[in-house]
Amino acid sequence: MCYQCGPATRRSFARFLAAGAGLTVLAACTPEAPKAAAPSTAPPSPAAVTASAGPTADAATVGQPPEAASPTPSPSATMARQFSLDDPASQWVIVNKHRPLAPADYAPADLVRPAVAISASGEAVLLNSTTAAAAEAMFAAAARDGVAMVLASGYRSYSTQVTTYNGYVAARGQADADTASARPGHSEHQTGWAFDIGDGGGACSFQPCFADQPAATWAKANAYRFGFVVRYPWMLHPITGYYYEPWHLRFVGVEAATDMAKRGIGTLEEYFGLEAAPAYL
Repeated sequence: MCYQCGPATRRSFARFLAAGAGLTVLAACTPEAPKAAAPSTAPPSPAAVTASAGPTADAATVGQPPEAASPTPSPSATMARQFSLDDPASQWVIVNKHRPLAPADYAPADLVRPAVAISASGEAVLLNSTTAAAAEAMFAAAARDGVAMVLASGYRSYSTQVTTYNGYVAARGQADADTASARPGHSEHQTGWAFDIGDGGGACSFQPCFADQPAATWAKANAYRFGFVVRYPWMLHPITGYYYEPWHLRFVGVEAATDMAKRGIGTLEEYFGLEAAPAYL
Protein backbone atom coordinates (compact mmCIF):
# COMPACT_ATOMS: atom_id res chain seq x y z
CA MET A 1 0.00 0.00 0.00
CA CYS A 2 1.15 3.57 -0.49
CA TYR A 3 -0.15 6.47 1.55
CA GLN A 4 2.39 9.01 0.30
CA CYS A 5 1.50 8.65 -3.32
CA GLY A 6 3.42 10.68 -5.89
CA PRO A 7 2.21 11.77 -9.32
CA ALA A 8 3.02 8.43 -10.93
CA THR A 9 1.04 6.57 -8.28
CA ARG A 10 -1.92 8.91 -8.64
CA ARG A 11 -1.86 8.30 -12.39
CA SER A 12 -1.83 4.57 -11.75
CA PHE A 13 -4.68 4.98 -9.27
CA ALA A 14 -6.70 6.91 -11.84
CA ARG A 15 -6.11 4.18 -14.41
CA PHE A 16 -7.13 1.61 -11.81
CA LEU A 17 -10.42 3.37 -11.22
CA ALA A 18 -11.08 3.73 -14.93
CA ALA A 19 -10.38 0.05 -15.56
CA GLY A 20 -12.19 -1.14 -12.46
CA ALA A 21 -15.77 -0.22 -13.36
CA GLY A 22 -15.17 3.45 -12.61
CA LEU A 23 -16.25 3.17 -8.98
CA THR A 24 -15.95 6.21 -6.81
CA VAL A 25 -13.23 6.49 -4.21
CA LEU A 26 -15.55 8.18 -1.71
CA ALA A 27 -16.60 4.94 -0.15
CA ALA A 28 -17.59 4.55 3.50
CA CYS A 29 -17.22 8.29 4.16
CA THR A 30 -19.95 10.37 2.56
CA PRO A 31 -19.84 13.57 4.61
CA GLU A 32 -21.20 16.97 3.90
CA ALA A 33 -18.79 18.95 1.75
CA PRO A 34 -16.29 20.54 4.14
CA LYS A 35 -15.66 23.90 3.69
CA ALA A 36 5.68 19.90 5.43
CA ALA A 37 6.54 17.21 6.96
CA ALA A 38 10.09 15.74 6.71
CA PRO A 39 10.62 11.96 6.44
CA SER A 40 12.07 9.94 9.27
CA THR A 41 11.89 6.43 10.66
CA ALA A 42 9.39 3.60 11.01
CA PRO A 43 7.32 3.26 14.20
CA PRO A 44 9.04 2.01 17.34
CA SER A 45 8.53 -1.36 18.94
CA PRO A 46 5.37 -1.52 21.04
CA ALA A 47 7.50 -2.87 23.87
CA ALA A 48 8.00 0.76 24.82
CA VAL A 49 4.26 1.47 24.71
CA THR A 50 2.15 0.69 27.74
CA ALA A 51 -1.16 -1.12 27.36
CA SER A 52 -3.22 2.03 27.16
CA ALA A 53 -6.38 2.87 25.25
CA GLY A 54 -5.72 6.59 25.38
CA PRO A 55 -3.43 8.96 23.48
CA THR A 56 0.27 9.43 24.01
CA ALA A 57 2.27 12.64 23.77
CA ASP A 58 5.67 11.34 22.66
CA ALA A 59 7.79 13.44 20.30
CA ALA A 60 6.55 13.22 16.71
CA THR A 61 8.00 10.74 14.26
CA VAL A 62 7.14 12.13 10.86
CA GLY A 63 7.23 9.90 7.81
CA GLN A 64 7.46 6.15 7.34
CA PRO A 65 8.68 3.99 4.47
CA PRO A 66 5.85 2.61 2.33
CA GLU A 67 4.47 -0.60 3.77
CA ALA A 68 4.55 -3.90 1.97
CA ALA A 69 1.28 -5.63 1.15
CA SER A 70 -0.55 -6.51 4.33
CA PRO A 71 0.21 -10.07 5.48
CA THR A 72 -2.25 -12.61 6.76
CA PRO A 73 -1.45 -12.38 10.46
CA SER A 74 -2.27 -14.57 13.38
CA PRO A 75 -4.03 -12.06 15.64
CA SER A 76 -2.99 -11.60 19.23
CA ALA A 77 -5.23 -13.77 21.37
CA THR A 78 -4.26 -11.78 24.45
CA MET A 79 -5.23 -8.45 22.93
CA ALA A 80 -8.35 -9.83 21.27
CA ARG A 81 -9.80 -10.61 24.72
CA GLN A 82 -9.46 -7.04 25.97
CA PHE A 83 -12.46 -5.51 24.19
CA SER A 84 -15.53 -6.76 22.38
CA LEU A 85 -15.56 -6.88 18.58
CA ASP A 86 -19.37 -6.74 18.58
CA ASP A 87 -20.39 -4.11 21.14
CA PRO A 88 -20.65 -0.70 19.41
CA ALA A 89 -19.51 0.95 22.66
CA SER A 90 -16.22 -1.00 22.43
CA GLN A 91 -13.15 0.61 20.87
CA TRP A 92 -12.52 -2.63 18.98
CA VAL A 93 -15.99 -3.01 17.47
CA ILE A 94 -15.70 -4.11 13.84
CA VAL A 95 -18.28 -2.55 11.54
CA ASN A 96 -18.23 -3.53 7.89
CA LYS A 97 -20.45 -4.90 5.13
CA HIS A 98 -20.73 -8.25 6.93
CA ARG A 99 -20.98 -6.85 10.45
CA PRO A 100 -23.80 -4.33 11.02
CA LEU A 101 -24.20 -2.46 14.27
CA ALA A 102 -26.47 -4.01 16.88
CA PRO A 103 -28.74 -2.27 17.49
CA ALA A 104 -28.80 -0.79 14.01
CA ASP A 105 -29.78 2.64 15.35
CA TYR A 106 -27.08 2.69 18.02
CA ALA A 107 -26.07 6.14 19.27
CA PRO A 108 -23.11 6.77 21.62
CA ALA A 109 -24.07 8.04 25.08
CA ASP A 110 -21.02 10.26 25.47
CA LEU A 111 -20.82 12.40 22.34
CA VAL A 112 -18.76 15.57 22.78
CA ARG A 113 -17.27 18.27 20.59
CA PRO A 114 -13.46 17.96 20.64
CA ALA A 115 -11.35 21.08 21.09
CA VAL A 116 -9.81 20.93 17.61
CA ALA A 117 -10.12 22.86 14.35
CA ILE A 118 -13.38 21.80 12.67
CA SER A 119 -14.71 22.31 9.17
CA ALA A 120 -17.85 20.19 9.72
CA SER A 121 -21.21 21.31 11.12
CA GLY A 122 -24.16 19.85 13.00
CA GLU A 123 -23.76 16.39 14.52
CA ALA A 124 -20.62 15.83 12.40
CA VAL A 125 -18.59 17.93 14.87
CA LEU A 126 -19.08 15.26 17.57
CA LEU A 127 -17.06 12.19 18.62
CA ASN A 128 -17.36 9.87 21.58
CA SER A 129 -15.42 11.16 24.57
CA THR A 130 -12.49 8.70 24.27
CA THR A 131 -11.97 9.42 20.58
CA ALA A 132 -12.32 13.15 21.19
CA ALA A 133 -9.56 13.14 23.82
CA ALA A 134 -7.23 11.16 21.55
CA ALA A 135 -8.02 13.49 18.63
CA GLU A 136 -7.19 16.54 20.71
CA ALA A 137 -3.79 15.09 21.61
CA MET A 138 -3.09 14.10 18.00
CA PHE A 139 -4.11 17.43 16.49
CA ALA A 140 -1.97 19.26 19.06
CA ALA A 141 1.05 17.12 18.21
CA ALA A 142 0.52 17.74 14.50
CA ALA A 143 0.33 21.48 15.16
CA ARG A 144 3.64 21.35 17.05
CA ASP A 145 5.14 19.84 13.92
CA GLY A 146 3.72 22.65 11.80
CA VAL A 147 0.92 20.54 10.31
CA ALA A 148 -2.60 22.00 10.28
CA MET A 149 -5.26 19.32 10.58
CA VAL A 150 -9.04 19.76 10.77
CA LEU A 151 -11.95 17.53 11.72
CA ALA A 152 -13.90 17.27 8.48
CA SER A 153 -16.61 14.78 9.47
CA GLY A 154 -17.24 12.99 12.76
CA TYR A 155 -20.37 11.35 14.13
CA ARG A 156 -23.17 10.45 11.75
CA SER A 157 -26.46 9.19 13.18
CA TYR A 158 -28.50 6.32 11.79
CA SER A 159 -31.14 8.73 10.49
CA THR A 160 -28.50 10.85 8.74
CA GLN A 161 -27.05 7.73 7.14
CA VAL A 162 -30.52 6.74 5.92
CA THR A 163 -30.83 10.10 4.17
CA THR A 164 -27.30 9.97 2.78
CA TYR A 165 -27.55 6.41 1.49
CA ASN A 166 -31.01 6.88 -0.01
CA GLY A 167 -29.75 9.92 -1.85
CA TYR A 168 -27.05 7.80 -3.47
CA VAL A 169 -29.57 5.09 -4.37
CA ALA A 170 -31.89 7.64 -5.98
CA ALA A 171 -29.06 9.17 -7.96
CA ARG A 172 -27.12 6.04 -8.97
CA GLY A 173 -29.07 2.90 -8.17
CA GLN A 174 -28.37 0.57 -5.28
CA ALA A 175 -25.46 -1.35 -6.82
CA ASP A 176 -23.45 1.82 -7.35
CA ALA A 177 -24.65 3.35 -4.09
CA ASP A 178 -23.10 0.41 -2.23
CA THR A 179 -19.69 1.37 -3.62
CA ALA A 180 -20.02 4.96 -2.43
CA SER A 181 -21.94 4.96 0.83
CA ALA A 182 -22.34 2.62 3.79
CA ARG A 183 -25.83 1.29 4.29
CA PRO A 184 -27.56 2.57 7.43
CA GLY A 185 -26.32 0.66 10.44
CA HIS A 186 -23.04 -0.26 8.70
CA SER A 187 -21.11 2.99 9.11
CA GLU A 188 -18.18 3.45 11.50
CA HIS A 189 -19.13 7.11 11.78
CA GLN A 190 -22.25 6.06 13.71
CA THR A 191 -20.10 4.61 16.53
CA GLY A 192 -18.26 7.83 17.36
CA TRP A 193 -14.96 5.90 17.06
CA ALA A 194 -14.12 7.21 13.57
CA PHE A 195 -13.77 10.54 11.84
CA ASP A 196 -12.43 12.12 8.67
CA ILE A 197 -9.60 14.63 8.66
CA GLY A 198 -8.90 17.47 6.29
CA ASP A 199 -5.81 19.55 5.64
CA GLY A 200 -5.70 23.00 7.19
CA GLY A 201 -5.36 24.53 3.74
CA GLY A 202 -8.48 22.75 2.50
CA ALA A 203 -6.70 21.07 -0.41
CA CYS A 204 -7.94 17.80 -1.92
CA SER A 205 -10.65 17.13 0.67
CA PHE A 206 -12.09 13.62 0.21
CA GLN A 207 -10.08 13.14 -3.00
CA PRO A 208 -7.25 10.71 -3.81
CA CYS A 209 -4.76 13.61 -3.91
CA PHE A 210 -5.37 14.12 -0.19
CA ALA A 211 -2.77 11.37 0.35
CA ASP A 212 -0.09 13.91 -0.65
CA GLN A 213 -1.24 16.64 1.75
CA PRO A 214 0.69 17.32 4.98
CA ALA A 215 -2.21 16.26 7.22
CA ALA A 216 -2.45 12.88 5.50
CA THR A 217 1.27 12.14 5.45
CA TRP A 218 1.61 13.17 9.10
CA ALA A 219 -1.38 11.05 10.15
CA LYS A 220 -0.13 8.06 8.19
CA ALA A 221 3.18 8.25 10.07
CA ASN A 222 1.96 9.24 13.51
CA ALA A 223 -1.71 8.39 14.08
CA TYR A 224 -0.88 5.04 15.67
CA ARG A 225 0.85 6.85 18.57
CA PHE A 226 -2.54 8.26 19.56
CA GLY A 227 -4.50 5.05 18.99
CA PHE A 228 -5.69 5.61 15.40
CA VAL A 229 -5.38 3.59 12.20
CA VAL A 230 -6.16 4.55 8.62
CA ARG A 231 -9.17 2.28 8.34
CA TYR A 232 -9.36 1.86 4.55
CA PRO A 233 -5.79 1.51 3.24
CA TRP A 234 -4.46 1.57 -0.29
CA MET A 235 -5.45 -1.44 -2.42
CA LEU A 236 -7.02 -3.39 0.45
CA HIS A 237 -10.63 -2.82 -0.65
CA PRO A 238 -11.09 -6.58 -1.31
CA ILE A 239 -10.82 -6.94 2.48
CA THR A 240 -12.43 -3.76 3.82
CA GLY A 241 -15.08 -3.33 1.13
CA TYR A 242 -14.04 0.30 0.52
CA TYR A 243 -11.49 2.02 -1.67
CA TYR A 244 -8.53 3.94 -0.28
CA GLU A 245 -9.50 6.71 2.15
CA PRO A 246 -6.40 8.41 3.59
CA TRP A 247 -8.70 10.79 5.48
CA HIS A 248 -10.70 8.19 7.49
CA LEU A 249 -9.17 7.48 10.91
CA ARG A 250 -10.45 4.94 13.41
CA PHE A 251 -9.62 4.79 17.11
CA VAL A 252 -8.62 1.33 18.40
CA GLY A 253 -6.26 2.33 21.24
CA VAL A 254 -2.51 2.90 21.35
CA GLU A 255 -1.57 -0.72 22.00
CA ALA A 256 -3.48 -2.23 19.07
CA ALA A 257 -2.66 0.61 16.64
CA THR A 258 1.06 0.39 17.48
CA ASP A 259 1.05 -3.40 17.15
CA MET A 260 -0.59 -3.13 13.72
CA ALA A 261 1.99 -0.55 12.61
CA LYS A 262 4.92 -2.63 13.86
CA ARG A 263 3.65 -5.81 12.20
CA GLY A 264 2.58 -4.14 8.95
CA ILE A 265 -1.03 -5.24 9.26
CA GLY A 266 -3.26 -2.97 7.22
CA THR A 267 -6.83 -3.85 8.19
CA LEU A 268 -8.79 -4.56 11.34
CA GLU A 269 -10.33 -7.59 9.64
CA GLU A 270 -6.90 -9.17 9.27
CA TYR A 271 -5.69 -8.09 12.68
CA PHE A 272 -8.61 -9.68 14.50
CA GLY A 273 -8.80 -12.74 12.25
CA LEU A 274 -12.16 -11.87 10.68
CA GLU A 275 -13.36 -12.66 7.20
CA ALA A 276 -12.98 -10.14 4.41
CA ALA A 277 -16.09 -8.06 3.73
CA PRO A 278 -15.92 -6.82 0.13
CA ALA A 279 -19.72 -6.80 -0.36
CA TYR A 280 -22.92 -7.04 1.64
CA LEU A 281 -24.19 -10.50 2.50
